[in-house]
Amino acid sequence: MTNTPIKSFIEEHYLHFNSAALVDAAKGYCLHLKEGGKMMVTLAGAMSTAELGKSLAEMIRQDKIAIISCTGANLEEDIMNLVAHKHYRRVPHYRDLTPKDEWDLLEKGLNRVTDTCIPEEEAFRRLQAHIYKIWKDADSKGERYLPHEYMYKMLLSGVLEQYYEIDPKNSWMIAAAQKNLPIIVPGWEDSTMGNIFASYCIKGDLKPSTMKSGIEYMMWLADWYIKNSAGKGVGFFQIGGGIAGDFPICVVPMLYQDLEMEKIPFWSYFCQISDSTTSYGSYSGAVPNEKITWGKLDINTPKFIVESDATIVAPLIFAYILGW
Repeated sequence: MTNTPIKSFIEEHYLHFNSAALVDAAKGYCLHLKEGGKMMVTLAGAMSTAELGKSLAEMIRQDKIAIISCTGANLEEDIMNLVAHKHYRRVPHYRDLTPKDEWDLLEKGLNRVTDTCIPEEEAFRRLQAHIYKIWKDADSKGERYLPHEYMYKMLLSGVLEQYYEIDPKNSWMIAAAQKNLPIIVPGWEDSTMGNIFASYCIKGDLKPSTMKSGIEYMMWLADWYIKNSAGKGVGFFQIGGGIAGDFPICVVPMLYQDLEMEKIPFWSYFCQISDSTTSYGSYSGAVPNEKITWGKLDINTPKFIVESDATIVAPLIFAYILGW
């Protein structure tokens, strides 16, 4: 890889502690791809609202990512930013907000994620009107799809183009839809669109079975992993903690222990960016070696952990990998 401005800066200045771990993880990612490996990236938190799409979309376009696991929030919030960006409101003094200030934001239809407020009317409701039609069409035909497949249908149909408020090249969901990139969305029900879908089911307007389940995501992932883990294997790049990472990493011990596939490979690279600590039984803060005891990582799997802010670290690692 040739020297580029960001890569040169990182290699010159990031020499110790978390900064050195960042470099090691980035180099390990590059080596994994160079040797023919594939990479899963998992997205927790509100990385889409943090506009990670500005670098993540290019990672997808350049085939640096083979599969993504993300929360339902990240799945939808990239699209919300795509269609309502100009209506977002930044609150840099969010730490000083009183309960009354928070209530005022609610009454204005502004749902806060740290320092950024998502506009309910322009984001949630705008998507709802279009995704409902796609859900209803499938429901009436007796068809069933996974949550991200409905989102792909909506994006690829072009119905949202009239609302675009950012350059679409900065939307990782558009990049993923165009490549039909595999996405795993565990716990999708715990998202705005998941709640909205549930409300239609409660009202009897849609059937729960129209949406494929988390179990079906795990079954699909098991088949994908079996087909893609030969050779160098599949690496695991985890941004944050929670279900986006916990769910897919378990596919290996499930295949090995529960399905008795004794030759199934372990994950062949592991990196987690997190500020979670290992205290109080935090699985999200567990060091990589703990995963050896659960049959997820091998003794020799390259393991990295960068204990820092993912909104800072992830774009830098992606820039390094992309040669920016």
